Amino acid sequence: MSLLREQDAIEVRERLKAMTSPVRLVHFTQELNLDYGRETKQLLEELSGLSDQLKLEVHNFLLEKDQAAEYGVAMVPATVICNGQAKGIRFYGMPAGYEFANLLDAILMVSQSDSGLSAESREKVAAITQPIHLQVFVTPT
Repeated sequence: MSLLREQDAIEVRERLKAMTSPVRLVHFTQELNLDYGRETKQLLEELSGLSDQLKLEVHNFLLEKDQAAEYGVAMVPATVICNGQAKGIRFYGMPAGYEFANLLDAILMVSQSDSGLSAESREKVAAITQPIHLQVFVTPT
């Protein structure tokens, strides 16, 4: 059974046409004792099937610790959205509901190499001289 309804898949496919360069979805999971692990992987498989510009890589978090460390992944399920480098936007958990729209936005931003920040914000970010660990937590209400 598909997680994406046919109408949703059509809309997502149309939205992904705005991609200007390929994007990799690097997914870390494990088979046992993981809530929504199987569903998250299935959702990403369905999503990556909607555009030739999307490539899904799946890694076993427990067996591929070096890759997880390379991408800065500390827990699963985790998905890194990137365009050829280990840095990227990380999603932890299942990007469903409202988070699915954020996942699509992140894919487009990475594809277009554009954060969407204003010139003023870019200047402020460029002035940062120390590493910053930024996390955004989302919970359904």
